[in-house]
Amino acid sequence: MTVPKHPDNDVTLNPTGNATIFDVLDAGEPSRRKFLRGSAGAASMAVITGVGLDALTNEAQAYTSASPSVSIGFTSVPAVNAALTTVPIPPGTTYDAVLVPPGYKAEVLIAWGDGFVGATAPNMDPTQPQTEANQLRQFGNHVDGSHFFPFPATGTTGESSDRGLFVVNHEYTDEGLHRNTLTVSATPSLAEVRASQAAHGVSIVEVRKTGNKWGIVKSSPFNRRISTLTPMRISGPAAGSPLMRTAADPTGTQVIGTANNCAAGYTPWGTYLTCEENFNGYFGRKTAGTNTPLQNRYGLSSAGFGYGWHVQDPRFDLNDTPNEANRFGWVVEIDPFNPRSVPVKRTALGRFKHESVYTVIGDDDSVACYSGDDERNDYIYKFVSSKKFIKGNTAHNRTLLDEGTLYVAKFNADGSGTWLPLVFGQGGLTTANGWVDQADVLVRTRQAADREGATMMDRPEWIAVHPTTREVYVTLTNNNRRGSSTPSSINPNGTSTAAAARPPVDAANPRIDNIYGHIIRWTETGNDPKATTFTWENFILAGDPGKVGRPAFVPSSVDNSTVPPTVIPAVGSTTWPAGVPASQYAGNINGDIFGAPDGLWFDSNGRLWVQTDQQGDALGDWERIGVNTMSCVDPVTKQVKRFLTSPPNCEVTGVTQTPDGKTFFVGIQHPGEDWGGGTTPSFTRNSSWPDNGRNGPTTLSANAPVKPRSAILAITREDGGVIGA
Repeated sequence: MTVPKHPDNDVTLNPTGNATIFDVLDAGEPSRRKFLRGSAGAASMAVITGVGLDALTNEAQAYTSASPSVSIGFTSVPAVNAALTTVPIPPGTTYDAVLVPPGYKAEVLIAWGDGFVGATAPNMDPTQPQTEANQLRQFGNHVDGSHFFPFPATGTTGESSDRGLFVVNHEYTDEGLHRNTLTVSATPSLAEVRASQAAHGVSIVEVRKTGNKWGIVKSSPFNRRISTLTPMRISGPAAGSPLMRTAADPTGTQVIGTANNCAAGYTPWGTYLTCEENFNGYFGRKTAGTNTPLQNRYGLSSAGFGYGWHVQDPRFDLNDTPNEANRFGWVVEIDPFNPRSVPVKRTALGRFKHESVYTVIGDDDSVACYSGDDERNDYIYKFVSSKKFIKGNTAHNRTLLDEGTLYVAKFNADGSGTWLPLVFGQGGLTTANGWVDQADVLVRTRQAADREGATMMDRPEWIAVHPTTREVYVTLTNNNRRGSSTPSSINPNGTSTAAAARPPVDAANPRIDNIYGHIIRWTETGNDPKATTFTWENFILAGDPGKVGRPAFVPSSVDNSTVPPTVIPAVGSTTWPAGVPASQYAGNINGDIFGAPDGLWFDSNGRLWVQTDQQGDALGDWERIGVNTMSCVDPVTKQVKRFLTSPPNCEVTGVTQTPDGKTFFVGIQHPGEDWGGGTTPSFTRNSSWPDNGRNGPTTLSANAPVKPRSAILAITREDGGVIGA
């Protein structure tokens, strides 16, 4: 997005004797202990506490080589745009809401600042600054990736669709909203820093459906906040490395907190994977200093993104604690069913701006994890565990992400691809080229991929894998540096600054000034997740066909201002540079148009759901596309139908479902962003959602809205049917 703190990137879990689920239940209220033990039964409880936990969280599936076209049974929602509707935006209208098709309802489940950790947890006072103490008992800010972990139940599936743990990331904070000030100081107080740190991380909240209404269980002993203040363990090859050691942690195996938790994933053995993305923005310097090549390559700077944490917390000062930044940028594994468990940073999966992670189990029980590095011109990765998944052996399975091989993708022009291993001593990752050991390779993952010659991509974001074909899909959101008149590449010696390259178009990234983005998909050779080769295609080129020859394709940003007009075809031209058809640059969507694809997810029936993250004001290049959306795509016919439109100036992100497919949980992040623009800043200048009540009551909707809040929606069909069918 356009605020500094949410850039477009244009610039065993618990080996101790900690509590089991029975211990947690026994600490809760007696009536709840009786309910869980009685309704689930001893056998079902054993599923959670022992080896059967795997069964609760989408265990390994049987794959087939083909999948039929899926039905998309709802009526498309119109694009929300002043030019296309009789009701304009910005808000003050019914369009400051989440709109879903006829026969569906979208209701707010929980929003930033709602108290949920304990029955007496207070709800936020939107007229006051947030405090650390309150925020650690309240739902965090700016939601992103999520997952629903069902409780056990009687029946054929053994999973409840009415009760579970909803786990969700909190990517960042808007410090003006958080500190309740229209003018944000670059030198915050320690109390302001701690409150901001408390709003990051992850929320784990028990949710339950009663009748036709979803709600949270405030008294649940499972409810938990994990934040930038939570102790964590470092595991895998980089644990203990000199690059990971600090004065406070001379062992390099313990770290405090996680930050900028963007998209997420889950494992077949019952754990949640949260991804650290734009961690670089929290670091800075109080006094002058010079970046190392490693710091440049990861986008670190003396000013950071304006949080000012480094002013009060020496951990985030690049001069005081230079190695602290190396301890962020990882995938963190969390046990949602054990509130006393210690989160673990899994270093074998590499260090970069992880947008998401998707775990796949092969036919031979091999384990692979896919992840994108969300920055212009960065890469797509795959980790293959050296161990096999063993169904029911939870202790073993919780070691699977510590040993294996990390690969980076190279996309060839002929539609083939290769996974390049990032292994110390192989290829260019040798002592002669300055590499020390495998820990060094993983801490400097981006530079290792530079050396091996991976394909620069247009901001790889979410990754999803088809539930029956095992095809892998990834969103490439945008890249305004693609196709500049003076092309440049990332230096193989690792000395480039993050996002500084200006790559030419290529087969996998075919559009200059790619503001609309695209979706790419591939199939591993032999349909084997551990294969080292694959075949790929551009699945969808997003955009607006009505904007062929659009002025904005003459790059207007500062980054591309040097492109001479002769490079850009005139309006009505039939071809673009390198003979690429103009229609390809305008998009090839079959159905409802969208741009800047970000969130990506398959439901259990094989429907692909695409969420978008564009500027959200439905102006300029987005006037026909409208505000941000969630659409459903048939992976066979590529038909697109718009399912949801959002409030203005937000991002639609995070989607997960109950096992029966009858409830979706969807996140709305930073509604009303850019409230500080114009001559009269106001928190509700662009949106007053969700407390305007247009998607049901909230904890604060009884009064006039004070500020917009990120929130989670529970979406259901009025007839109780399966979503999308």
